[in-house]
Amino acid sequence: MKYKIKEGLYYTKEHEWLKVEDGTGTVGLSHYAAEELGDIAYIELPKPGKVTQGGKLCEIESVKAVSDIYAPVSGIVVEVNNALTDSPESINQDSYAAWICKVDIADKKEIEKLMSAKEYTAYVESLT
Repeated sequence: MKYKIKEGLYYTKEHEWLKVEDGTGTVGLSHYAAEELGDIAYIELPKPGKVTQGGKLCEIESVKAVSDIYAPVSGIVVEVNNALTDSPESINQDSYAAWICKVDIADKKEIEKLMSAKEYTAYVESLT
Protein backbone atom coordinates (compact mmCIF):
# COMPACT_ATOMS: atom_id res chain seq x y z
CA MET A 1 0.00 0.00 0.00
CA LYS A 2 1.33 3.41 -0.95
CA TYR A 3 -0.36 5.29 1.89
CA LYS A 4 1.08 5.60 5.39
CA ILE A 5 -1.42 4.68 8.07
CA LYS A 6 -0.18 5.18 11.59
CA GLU A 7 -0.96 2.64 14.31
CA GLY A 8 -2.47 3.86 17.58
CA LEU A 9 -4.67 6.50 15.94
CA TYR A 10 -8.38 6.47 15.16
CA TYR A 11 -9.71 7.33 11.71
CA THR A 12 -12.91 8.62 10.11
CA LYS A 13 -14.40 7.73 6.72
CA GLU A 14 -13.70 11.36 5.77
CA HIS A 15 -9.97 10.70 6.39
CA GLU A 16 -9.34 12.63 9.60
CA TRP A 17 -7.19 11.02 12.29
CA LEU A 18 -7.51 11.33 16.04
CA LYS A 19 -4.83 10.74 18.66
CA VAL A 20 -6.22 10.47 22.20
CA GLU A 21 -4.13 11.47 25.23
CA ASP A 22 -5.61 12.16 28.67
CA GLY A 23 -9.06 13.10 27.37
CA THR A 24 -7.69 15.42 24.68
CA GLY A 25 -7.88 14.48 21.02
CA THR A 26 -5.37 15.76 18.50
CA VAL A 27 -6.94 15.97 15.04
CA GLY A 28 -5.26 15.85 11.67
CA LEU A 29 -5.65 14.70 8.07
CA SER A 30 -4.58 11.24 6.98
CA HIS A 31 -1.78 10.65 4.49
CA TYR A 32 -4.41 9.30 2.07
CA ALA A 33 -6.38 12.57 2.25
CA ALA A 34 -3.24 14.68 1.84
CA GLU A 35 -2.23 12.67 -1.24
CA GLU A 36 -5.72 12.81 -2.76
CA LEU A 37 -6.02 16.56 -2.21
CA GLY A 38 -2.70 17.30 -3.86
CA ASP A 39 -0.71 20.41 -2.95
CA ILE A 40 -2.42 22.14 -0.04
CA ALA A 41 -2.42 25.90 -0.48
CA TYR A 42 -4.56 27.16 2.41
CA ILE A 43 -6.27 26.02 5.58
CA GLU A 44 -8.92 27.89 7.50
CA LEU A 45 -8.19 26.75 11.05
CA PRO A 46 -11.05 25.87 13.38
CA LYS A 47 -12.33 28.49 15.79
CA PRO A 48 -11.98 27.71 19.49
CA GLY A 49 -15.29 26.43 20.88
CA LYS A 50 -17.74 23.56 20.61
CA VAL A 51 -17.65 21.01 17.81
CA THR A 52 -19.91 18.04 17.15
CA GLN A 53 -18.80 14.62 15.91
CA GLY A 54 -19.22 14.63 12.12
CA GLY A 55 -19.78 18.40 12.06
CA LYS A 56 -17.65 20.75 9.97
CA LEU A 57 -14.44 21.64 11.79
CA CYS A 58 -12.72 23.79 9.16
CA GLU A 59 -11.88 24.08 5.48
CA ILE A 60 -8.80 23.18 3.49
CA GLU A 61 -7.91 24.33 0.00
CA SER A 62 -5.67 22.49 -2.43
CA VAL A 63 -4.80 22.89 -6.08
CA LYS A 64 -7.58 20.36 -6.82
CA ALA A 65 -10.44 21.38 -4.54
CA VAL A 66 -11.80 23.07 -1.44
CA SER A 67 -12.74 20.44 1.13
CA ASP A 68 -14.37 20.40 4.53
CA ILE A 69 -12.63 18.78 7.46
CA TYR A 70 -14.95 17.17 9.99
CA ALA A 71 -14.65 16.70 13.73
CA PRO A 72 -13.93 13.06 14.59
CA VAL A 73 -15.40 13.61 18.08
CA SER A 74 -17.58 16.13 19.89
CA GLY A 75 -16.00 18.51 22.35
CA ILE A 76 -14.33 21.88 22.62
CA VAL A 77 -11.49 23.05 20.38
CA VAL A 78 -8.87 24.12 22.92
CA GLU A 79 -5.86 24.69 20.65
CA VAL A 80 -5.13 25.16 16.94
CA ASN A 81 -1.88 24.65 15.07
CA ASN A 82 -1.22 28.24 13.97
CA ALA A 83 1.95 27.14 12.13
CA LEU A 84 -0.35 25.78 9.39
CA THR A 85 -1.47 29.32 8.52
CA ASP A 86 1.99 30.12 7.16
CA SER A 87 2.83 26.64 5.88
CA PRO A 88 -0.28 24.60 5.04
CA GLU A 89 1.91 22.48 2.74
CA SER A 90 3.41 20.86 5.84
CA ILE A 91 0.29 18.62 5.80
CA ASN A 92 1.55 17.23 2.47
CA GLN A 93 5.06 16.78 3.87
CA ASP A 94 4.00 14.87 7.02
CA SER A 95 0.27 14.64 7.59
CA TYR A 96 0.73 13.00 10.99
CA ALA A 97 3.07 15.67 12.37
CA ALA A 98 1.04 18.58 10.97
CA TRP A 99 -1.92 18.34 13.35
CA ILE A 100 -4.81 20.77 12.90
CA CYS A 101 -6.31 21.20 16.36
CA LYS A 102 -6.77 19.73 19.81
CA VAL A 103 -10.21 18.94 21.16
CA ASP A 104 -11.24 18.40 24.77
CA ILE A 105 -13.33 15.25 24.15
CA ALA A 106 -16.90 15.49 25.48
CA ASP A 107 -17.92 11.81 25.17
CA LYS A 108 -15.25 9.11 25.00
CA LYS A 109 -17.86 6.62 23.72
CA GLU A 110 -17.79 8.43 20.36
CA ILE A 111 -14.27 7.07 19.81
CA GLU A 112 -15.85 3.62 19.38
CA LYS A 113 -17.49 4.88 16.16
CA LEU A 114 -14.05 5.54 14.60
CA MET A 115 -11.85 3.05 12.74
CA SER A 116 -8.63 1.49 14.00
CA ALA A 117 -5.55 1.63 11.78
CA LYS A 118 -6.31 -1.90 10.58
CA GLU A 119 -9.95 -1.04 9.75
CA TYR A 120 -8.89 2.19 8.05
CA THR A 121 -6.29 0.34 5.98
CA ALA A 122 -9.01 -1.99 4.68
CA TYR A 123 -11.29 1.01 4.03
CA VAL A 124 -8.62 2.88 2.03
CA GLU A 125 -7.80 -0.27 0.05
CA SER A 126 -11.50 -0.56 -0.86
CA LEU A 127 -11.33 2.97 -2.34
CA THR A 128 -8.24 2.43 -4.49
